[in-house]
Amino acid sequence: MKTNGVITLNQEYKKQHQWKKPIYQVSQLNLWYSDFLALKDLSFDIHEKEVTAIIGPSGCGKSTFIKTLNRMVELIANVKIDGEILYHDKNIFDDAMKVETLRTQVGMVFQKPNPFPKSVFENVVYGPRVHGINDKKKLMEIAEISLTNAALWDEVKDRLHKNAYDLSGGQQQRLCIARSLATEPDVLLMDEPTSALDPIATYKIEELIEQIKKDYTIVIVTHSMQQASRISDKTAFFLMGELIEYDKTEKIFSSPADQRTEDYITGRFG
Repeated sequence: MKTNGVITLNQEYKKQHQWKKPIYQVSQLNLWYSDFLALKDLSFDIHEKEVTAIIGPSGCGKSTFIKTLNRMVELIANVKIDGEILYHDKNIFDDAMKVETLRTQVGMVFQKPNPFPKSVFENVVYGPRVHGINDKKKLMEIAEISLTNAALWDEVKDRLHKNAYDLSGGQQQRLCIARSLATEPDVLLMDEPTSALDPIATYKIEELIEQIKKDYTIVIVTHSMQQASRISDKTAFFLMGELIEYDKTEKIFSSPADQRTEDYITGRFG
């Protein structure tokens, strides 16, 4: 459809970006920590079953932003938010949106592996147990499926009742991913999930992300330009709480539209 013979920007964007349905629609989002404005008028869509990388220098609001997507940021004192985030067309800040339900549907993996001081099995089935599943056969099925999807089953299937702390750092991080997948989310937020891992473990996590993105929407914060370019479909560049540029990853890294983006990805600052 044309308006007065001109294709609208939104139509052109959809055409260029092989349009997928937005799972998140962020509109005029502002966030304050007390008097400090940490996120400034953010507006963009995150599309389903894609990997969206959030890049930018330290302190630019990357982690704050993804913690807003499941409202974990509200656990911090003196946070104030205005604007709108639609998740499946529903505003996550509305009173009708139960935060427990949101966090079940939107899983989170943190910078450092944080398994519970329990067995491998009990880590994975913790969420399902909280949601009332206690049948042992069903729990074992969930554990096997989740650990398989996290590319960990073959490594731990004979160690399910051993303490999770006995696993390597990379295995612990994949266990945390399995724990998130066990509640059957449709979004997985990852806040620098490989920054504490060695190159081999990092490769395994990146390979895992590539495998599971067909079933999950993934938003990942990363300081690694190489990682963002390897694994993401879209990249958003944040600077001082603002969204400077958002586009296909290939476009961001080959011909960014904003000089500040080019300066950052080429190492001139950050």
